[in-house]
Amino acid sequence: MATTIRDVARAASVSIGTVSRALKNQPGLSDATRLRVVEAARQLGYDSAQLRPRIRRLTFLLHRQHNNFAASPFFSHVLHGVEDVCRERGIVPSVLTAGPTEDVIQQMRLHAPDAIAIAGFVEPETLTTLVAMQRPLVLIDLWAPGLRSVNLDNAAGAALAMQHLFAHQRKRIAFIGGSLAHFSIAQRALGYRRAFFEAGLLFDPSLEVTIDAGLDPDTGAALAMQRLLDAPASTGQRPDAVFAYNDAAALAALRVCLARGLRVPQDIAIIGFDDIPAAAHATPPLSTISVDKEALGRRGVELLLEESPAELELHLPVHLIARASTSVKQP
Repeated sequence: MATTIRDVARAASVSIGTVSRALKNQPGLSDATRLRVVEAARQLGYDSAQLRPRIRRLTFLLHRQHNNFAASPFFSHVLHGVEDVCRERGIVPSVLTAGPTEDVIQQMRLHAPDAIAIAGFVEPETLTTLVAMQRPLVLIDLWAPGLRSVNLDNAAGAALAMQHLFAHQRKRIAFIGGSLAHFSIAQRALGYRRAFFEAGLLFDPSLEVTIDAGLDPDTGAALAMQRLLDAPASTGQRPDAVFAYNDAAALAALRVCLARGLRVPQDIAIIGFDDIPAAAHATPPLSTISVDKEALGRRGVELLLEESPAELELHLPVHLIARASTSVKQP
């Protein structure tokens, strides 16, 4: 016969309610009582997963560097997907933005979540602190070993972008990237480098430029593009194409190229990643890797709610949208 919560309560000489609070790591118990209950459960072989609480409140945690939805709309769409599932499941969502100097635990206590969805980049110390809260947790557009996570297939997306540029006879392809501490950016950069190897082409490290830390993405990408164009044209060191880690960076690069009098795509082709609304309305319209941002949020919450998921790590497909920024119209 399976061990019950009543058996644990009897062995630890506490009430059933105390066992429940101890194994759910809820407040209101002394450390000694909590440890006594946990030890009794361990010795009796009690499966504490039976006490998995019903999730009524979910906090969507976003780093402060991502919280400008107007300038960087990616996560606003992810949040829409999170909210859709919460409405369907009767869960109350809240949004918390936090930076490295803030007391995230104190902020979480104010939100009182039953579960946490962390989106995008957070400092490793913050992630460790949140994991220690022992709430059901999922990572969205972020990865850490042993934790539930939902990500785009970033490496495959980078391969699609590069193969598209190679097919248009571009060989000197630059990459404008951000901080490699961001999982998605690191994966896109890896896919960029690997594409040269798989195409049998030499990779020129001088073509990979990282946005300066501390600058906003738009300004940083513009300066990165200027540095790439400042290479003397006579030496053949200038790029003939640019793959940017996201559409915002690609659009900034596009503006710099046009201001320098370059023709896009005749002189230089440009492709981004994410397919934000502004990409289709640029002049010329921006080629990009399209992703279902709402699905990213939806699958994150769905994975969080699964009792025993078959996989802890999910990767969502992406596809290429070719527009005029990479393809010259034939007469």
